[in-house]
Amino acid sequence: MTNQAENTKRIAKNTLILYVRTLFTMLVSLYTSRVILNTLGVSDFGINNVVGGVVGMFSVISGSLSSSISRFITFELGHGDINKLKRIFSTSVNIQVGIALIIVILAECIGVWFVNHKLNIPTDRLVAANWVFQCSLLSFAIGLISVPYNACIIAHERMSVFAYMSILETILKLVIVYMLFISPYDKLISYAVLFVVVSLIMRLIYGWYCNKHFVESHYEIIYDRTLIKEMTGFAGWSFFGNTAYMLNTQGVDMLINIFFGVTLNAAKGVASQVQNAVMQFVGNFTVAINPQITKSYASGDREYMNKLVCRGARFSYFLLLIFAVPIVCEADYILHLWLKTVPEYAPGFLRLISFGTLMTLLGNTMLTAIQATGNIKRYQLWITIVGCLVFPLTWIAFKLGFPPETTYIIYIVIYFLLNFVRAYIAKELMDFPIKLYISDVILKVVIVSIISFILPLSLVYYLEEGFLRLCVICIVSFFSTVSVIYVLGLEGTERMMISNKFTTIIKLRNNGTKRIS
Repeated sequence: MTNQAENTKRIAKNTLILYVRTLFTMLVSLYTSRVILNTLGVSDFGINNVVGGVVGMFSVISGSLSSSISRFITFELGHGDINKLKRIFSTSVNIQVGIALIIVILAECIGVWFVNHKLNIPTDRLVAANWVFQCSLLSFAIGLISVPYNACIIAHERMSVFAYMSILETILKLVIVYMLFISPYDKLISYAVLFVVVSLIMRLIYGWYCNKHFVESHYEIIYDRTLIKEMTGFAGWSFFGNTAYMLNTQGVDMLINIFFGVTLNAAKGVASQVQNAVMQFVGNFTVAINPQITKSYASGDREYMNKLVCRGARFSYFLLLIFAVPIVCEADYILHLWLKTVPEYAPGFLRLISFGTLMTLLGNTMLTAIQATGNIKRYQLWITIVGCLVFPLTWIAFKLGFPPETTYIIYIVIYFLLNFVRAYIAKELMDFPIKLYISDVILKVVIVSIISFILPLSLVYYLEEGFLRLCVICIVSFFSTVSVIYVLGLEGTERMMISNKFTTIIKLRNNGTKRIS
């Protein structure tokens, strides 16, 4: 019980540290996105998003290995075998370097052809688009080699370091914005080149820190055939799940470009920027809780792991819901306030992306638990079969003349159903309690979501659009959503824990005031 209390405190502390970092990075990223859109223009902003998405499609190969590396490093930390941990790290670096070389070769052969002959890009911007492609590819390769180092920091739960690194990266991106203003060269090309420089700087800093603080991160030239087979075997099945995700994101971007052009890619890019900024808050919580889920499985504490899975799914959903309610209600005004030029369809995309992301969050912690078992074959097959439906259904919808928003509606329905597929497979793999998941997560988030939207949507109907309405809705939605979460979304023990925490804070403040008097 003491260990669980300490783990809970560590999760809370790490989450708080990451929130401080996120507040800074979110504000700066929203500012830089606005400036970059205005500096590049809608067309070039759309080109940057769609061409970068072509490179992102190759993450279907790398993403599966990255999740494999994170799982193996975190799992072995739970076991405490330092020698094996060293072998895992060095093998991870070898694998990532090899994959980076393969992706570069494939991208140069296939990606260049696709950008120049299949994407809907204005002829006079093809040269700039090719610069964006090459720079995105280089940044991608640098990021691949950084994965084992980032995984070490997260596995060791050094979230303060992770926060400082992110703040530094954000500051460097702010410098990019300034450099765009003074650059006499093509703005889109300048942006792509400067982004590569930032990626390289961050890679060097991550490597330096890990080498200094973690024994296992000192790279050694080794060839462990058994370990390579084990890690790539795990990653091989993850490949299928990543294929579904890639088709549903970058693949759909390609379809939007082919059917509607770069302007719609700009709209999707703008909506994604806002959602990514908000998701950093939720991501902080999952980054903090995921290592505990894996370590709980490794140590055999299944009951605690099941609690973390359900609690993590519910809390991450509620954290995003607090932001999603005002965003959905005021998407048009928020985007007009933020940007000088709002691409068509961006407000509708933003609303639907918010709901789609909420559906995705319900299964993230369960995915971590399933990966901890190392037995992911059946899981990945079913997730790929069901998840991949988004891409062909979107293509059919666009072919039949349906509007671009249709793809998000399809995504929301499919990913809601995927949560039940995950729960069923988790029950077979580790006797995960499906009834607990439905009662503790699904029912609670549905009830809380419906009630949370009633009052803010009423205000939208009765109040005139403007800054005053935005402020009123933000304040009202925050307090109403938090109240509903507290009353209907939390368990009795969770409410008691929060009440005790507030009581302690109030007592400490009162004692401090008395001493001053």
